[in-house]
Amino acid sequence: MEFKEKQAIYLQIADYICDNILNGKYPAEEKILSVRDIAVKLEVNPNTAMRAYDILQQQDIISNKRGIGFFVTQEAKDIIIKVRKKRFFETQLPEFFNTLKLLKIDINEIIEKYEE
Repeated sequence: MEFKEKQAIYLQIADYICDNILNGKYPAEEKILSVRDIAVKLEVNPNTAMRAYDILQQQDIISNKRGIGFFVTQEAKDIIIKVRKKRFFETQLPEFFNTLKLLKIDINEIIEKYEE
């Protein structure tokens, strides 16, 4: 995984895990990689990985079963979709529309490209 400079690494790790939940790699109620294993896999400090897991726990996306590991919650997908939709509508969509305006791109051009 290549990390971007614009966002904290632990947040990128959290997004990576959320992507894996959404695409079915980590189904609901299934165990995910341990903090140590994800740190080794992504070549980061275990403390950084733990921060990502803490964020995901706070959002009820994963839960810790003491002595067993971290598991995807039943409602994880719904939570991730809700959070990402909110982020999209608040940040990405306004940027997208601003770009359309600046480049004088008609929305119909976008629809045509999407349908190709």
